[in-house]
Amino acid sequence: MTDAIVYKVMDQTAWNTFQAAGTFAGAAVDVADGFIHFSAAHQVRGTLDKHFAGATDLWLVAVDTARLGPALKWEVSRGGDLFPHLYASLNLSAVIGAAPLPTGADGRHDAASAVSSSSSGGT
Repeated sequence: MTDAIVYKVMDQTAWNTFQAAGTFAGAAVDVADGFIHFSAAHQVRGTLDKHFAGATDLWLVAVDTARLGPALKWEVSRGGDLFPHLYASLNLSAVIGAAPLPTGADGRHDAASAVSSSSSGGT
């Protein structure tokens, strides 16, 4: 894959802890699976709908894939699509932006707005 940016959805507490510590070993599901789950831009909407519906205080964190090295693998997952998985801790130095994930009137997170904001370095 050639996506230069991948995205991690985090709750406010995880994002704050990550910023303070400088590294992120993953959420409980990441630790259980043995890798940190990411989404490419076109996968964020599906990830939010499947795993974060109804959740509040979420952040979308944009990560530069060039800073992840060979620990980033693109593997078949949901619907046969290739998803980015990081087999290492995530260092804050790989983050190029982050944005809160607002919820629209329909109750769904505004993924498109957050992808745009986080990719442009918003914090």
